Amino acid sequence: MGAEAVPAKTSGERRRLWRTFARNRAAVVGLVLAILVTILSVAAPLVTSHDPVAQEARFRLQPPDQTHLLGRDSFGRDVFARVLFAGRISLLVGVCAVLLGGVIGSTLGLMAGYAGGKIENVIMRFVDTLMAFPSLLLGMLVLAVLGPGLVKMILAIGIMLSPAFARVMHGSALSLKKREFVEGARSVGASTPRILALHILPNVMGEVVVLGSLWTASAIRIEANLSFIGLGVSPPTPTWGNMIRDGTPHLLNAPYLSVFPGLAILVAVLGFNLLGDGLRDVLDPHLRE
Repeated sequence: MGAEAVPAKTSGERRRLWRTFARNRAAVVGLVLAILVTILSVAAPLVTSHDPVAQEARFRLQPPDQTHLLGRDSFGRDVFARVLFAGRISLLVGVCAVLLGGVIGSTLGLMAGYAGGKIENVIMRFVDTLMAFPSLLLGMLVLAVLGPGLVKMILAIGIMLSPAFARVMHGSALSLKKREFVEGARSVGASTPRILALHILPNVMGEVVVLGSLWTASAIRIEANLSFIGLGVSPPTPTWGNMIRDGTPHLLNAPYLSVFPGLAILVAVLGFNLLGDGLRDVLDPHLRE
């Protein structure tokens, strides 16, 4: 009976967490928006038959119609197709940058909080130095050294996000390393990597997930900013940032060129922010009812 009680308890806990999440209407809206943006971006070739990079100069700046729902840009390219395919770049950069920043920052924060002493001082002073730079400026500095490109942008944004993870994990490690189960593992000779991986990390994963969802929205926004100033993915690959930049000379006669990618950024950022707030309410024990 003991073996059957554990799955039942786990299932009941999951149902309770889902009910808590479902009662938060803003979180549900965020989940729907995040799923919608993801599905439309991933399934872009199925949603539209137009090539996002195919140019037809004779139809340049054609307004929206039944065939081209969001019109055509200054090169005659279909704006709707470009918005959908640009979502792939934004989501890829957002998710990969958050994963990279989470791994780097969490590792540094856990090491600093658990080790203490000189190791803690060195790591956290390095983190403080990174946090002293505005995020966009730090990204510009990294890309100025590495050069533009998708992989380099993911690396730059990942480095920008890592201090936030390091700060949170540092505080969690300081608190957890004094708990009885950690002291017990240390007393039986468990190694530091084993304690961090098996005893501390599982207890802070909720915070990592919440922070990751919130910073995915920030990563999407930062990618758009960097693309807008020309440090993102090289044309003709569409991104929301370079679409807004390309549309700025035509704001008076064709405002839809910048408005639609701007709305796409708004929906994506809003969705992941609301989702992150909802997950925080569910996973943070201090906020549970």
